[in-house]
Amino acid sequence: MTQGYISSVKALFSAWLTQNITAKSHVDPQSVENFRRKLKYFFMSPCQKYRARGRKPWKMMLQILKIAIITFQLVSFGLSNEMMVTFKEGNIVAFKHFFLKNYQDRNKDYALYTKHEVHDHILYIINRYLHLQDLTVDNHAFERIDEVFTPLSVCQELYRHANILPVNETFDIDPHVETECLYFYPFSLFKKDDLENDMNLTLDFQRLLAVNIYLKVKAINLQTVHYKELPDCYDFAINIKFDNHAHSGKIKITLRSDVQIKVCKDWNVSGSNLHYQLIVLFDCVVICSCLLSLILCTRSVYKGVLLQFEYITFASIYHNKRVCWSERMEFINGWYILIIISDTLTIAGSVLKICIQSKELTNYDVCSILLGTATMLVWTGVMRYFSFFQKYYILILTLQAALPNVIRFSFCAVMIFLSYCFCGWIVLGPHHENFRSFNTVANCLFSMINGDEIYSTFTKIRDKNDLVWMFSRMYIYTFVPLFTFMILSLFIALFTDTYETIKRYQKHGAPLSELQAFIAECKDPPNSGKYMVDEESSTFWCLCAPCVNCT
Repeated sequence: MTQGYISSVKALFSAWLTQNITAKSHVDPQSVENFRRKLKYFFMSPCQKYRARGRKPWKMMLQILKIAIITFQLVSFGLSNEMMVTFKEGNIVAFKHFFLKNYQDRNKDYALYTKHEVHDHILYIINRYLHLQDLTVDNHAFERIDEVFTPLSVCQELYRHANILPVNETFDIDPHVETECLYFYPFSLFKKDDLENDMNLTLDFQRLLAVNIYLKVKAINLQTVHYKELPDCYDFAINIKFDNHAHSGKIKITLRSDVQIKVCKDWNVSGSNLHYQLIVLFDCVVICSCLLSLILCTRSVYKGVLLQFEYITFASIYHNKRVCWSERMEFINGWYILIIISDTLTIAGSVLKICIQSKELTNYDVCSILLGTATMLVWTGVMRYFSFFQKYYILILTLQAALPNVIRFSFCAVMIFLSYCFCGWIVLGPHHENFRSFNTVANCLFSMINGDEIYSTFTKIRDKNDLVWMFSRMYIYTFVPLFTFMILSLFIALFTDTYETIKRYQKHGAPLSELQAFIAECKDPPNSGKYMVDEESSTFWCLCAPCVNCT
């Protein structure tokens, strides 16, 4: 039974082979030439396609139009975003001057050193908060939820138990952290002189880790009205921290503010809203143009995939070979993929921008990322049209050819860089502020590769220990030459060699792939008139069924 099955398979294979050999012998040379001409037309530039069939390069003109309108849209949104950032930063600076006693902008290290100063500053912050609306020059107000004002809270972080006696070099400590809070409501009947007695705040500095003061303030950004835009409402969640974790005799004070932008509940701006309508109309034009570009580019990618399948079938039947992935990917235009991604991001960002302009949403950061990335991609995507002029496309060709070698080289360089980061963090971290955390170590070493921070890194070693001093010198003396003179030079050499190769190819001709060699056999120029055929007609069936009379 097995022998019979094998014989049947051999017979079927012989019949299939005989049929294909017969088909090959009857292949119509004109059909092959038409298929070759179709491939050549597919890889033509827009100007060559215009000369071949008289069709205007709509996609190219649309991309140029998109650059103008998307850039204008980004600039318009950037100005609105800038007002939002200016308002946030201005409020944070105002809060520091308002709540921190004797604060100056030049105070990079705002700290306290005595118990009296700590009590005095906490009392100062509470007094300022209780009289906020009487003292502030802006329209700041207290947060109110269900007719109840949000209180200011003073929370202590304390060890559960601590008995520290440096004089005897002894200590007894329970490291579990407990939190104790006091709350102060706005418009409370506290008198300034009696507040310290009434608030009943006791600080145990032996157990004290931190004092966190939490308060919330509301404001409205009215500067946008001047630019014919609707204002946003802001909720500032302020945290003033007295940090005593180190127990070094120095309590550092920091003020941080988390900002939440909300749509105002009830608003009315007198005057015409024509400016707002024009902005929304322009955003709709951007969406329509990007949607049209998305459809055209998706259609081009789809046609490329279909033509790829035709070529694969042709090579399999008439040349009995498999088409490699590099040749298959020549049919997939990466620039179209880039434009499709850009159009998708622009449409999403424009819809979100309309919602922000109409005060339905306030996601400024998400909209900024979408529009910013889309604008970057659309400007980059226009470089596709430089590919038809090899002298102007040399940068992209160099990057494309050097990328595989650069990735392999970068893996080794990153391993060495990380080894220096870990070593510098653990050894020099206690003695140098630039090596205090892994992130700062990476930033410092990367700056040193570019020639920055070298002198300051040498001079900031505070420890006079000879061993640490010698290690720091050896560490820097080996890192700078290794990365600046060797690794960086080799990295540049990869691009230089590739650039020279690309220039040589442009001068003497680059080696052709099998696909390009097959297309090069077609000598018909674009203006020969032989390309004036139905673009949608396919030679696939003619090639696969040579027994049919194809006309």
